[in-house]
Amino acid sequence: MSKILFNNSNNLFFQSLKSSVDQYFIDHKIQKTGDWRLFLKSIVLISAAVAIYGSLMFLNPAPVLAIVLAMLFGFTSACIGFSIMHDANHGSYSPNQKLNDFIGFITLNGLGVSSYFWKQKHNIIHHTYTNVDGIDDDIAKSPIIRQCESQKWVPAHKVQHIYLLFVYSLSTIFWIYIMDFTKYFSRKIYTTEAWKMGLKNHIIFLVTKIYYVTVFIVIPIMVWGWQGWLVGYLLMNAVMGLTLSLVFQLAHVVENTEFEHIGLDETKHLETAWAEFQIRTTSNFAMGNKLISWLVGGLNFQVEHHLFPKVSHIHYPALSKIVQEKCTEFHLPYNYYPTLMGAIASHFRTMKMLGHKPSHQVLQAQAA
Repeated sequence: MSKILFNNSNNLFFQSLKSSVDQYFIDHKIQKTGDWRLFLKSIVLISAAVAIYGSLMFLNPAPVLAIVLAMLFGFTSACIGFSIMHDANHGSYSPNQKLNDFIGFITLNGLGVSSYFWKQKHNIIHHTYTNVDGIDDDIAKSPIIRQCESQKWVPAHKVQHIYLLFVYSLSTIFWIYIMDFTKYFSRKIYTTEAWKMGLKNHIIFLVTKIYYVTVFIVIPIMVWGWQGWLVGYLLMNAVMGLTLSLVFQLAHVVENTEFEHIGLDETKHLETAWAEFQIRTTSNFAMGNKLISWLVGGLNFQVEHHLFPKVSHIHYPALSKIVQEKCTEFHLPYNYYPTLMGAIASHFRTMKMLGHKPSHQVLQAQAA
């Protein structure tokens, strides 16, 4: 198994930062988990999703309205994932861990995705080995898209910036039907051994998939027929996949973030401390836009999230000021794009650049 070892012997930056952040919560007499703002958001988003699904199944809306509702359901589901599921599965939704587990389960498994695999893939692997080609499953090697220079180039990548949005629109379908099952049968998350599954985990995984097929395929086909269902289902997933993929990509695959590469079964020692590595591999966007922050669950503050994943996203705007000050003090970069469109443009420039054919020497090294 591949492994990255960080040099945390000189970690004054994070020690100083953590002390300041802890003091912030002490001074304001607040918990690091969510509060009424997150609970209210949960009620709004989950009620909206239930109302939209109920309208589609029981109120027989006109076809055009049904299409709009299906797309809106996809967007609302993505927002639930950003704001509620993400905090809950990180243990930052509530100080009550049982509530975190319950909320995290219903908001992720309820959409057909295994929370068992997601927690290891995201909380452990991605948050430890961010942007490490060879370990981070979020940038796993793919013949379809090339996300960093160490990944193998194929001619199709020349136009990847053109077909990128189409690939992103299919991401949730791949996630539910292919990626989850690949992890289940291979017992691996990319190159990392997956947690051992007990009988309960096997049952939950299979019941999750059966539930999803029943609620999002069987029942809608009974109501709308297979053609009506197919149109709505594809559009729902297209909107959800695009939204989820873009928010992730804007946080990690842009011009100002860095990548690392590791070979299969290689152990690599980095001179960088873990916290500094997170600073260099993540980027924020649209930090001053309260609507975007609300919709994406504070994941436009990706730097703060990676440094403090167990702190609820509702605190990230305040923490960002502390993080920026400490980055300046310790002469570290603080990556951000002032606007959403600026971050999107940077992502597309990055993907277009990565689509260029590498030098002959690089191609030879990749083929070796």
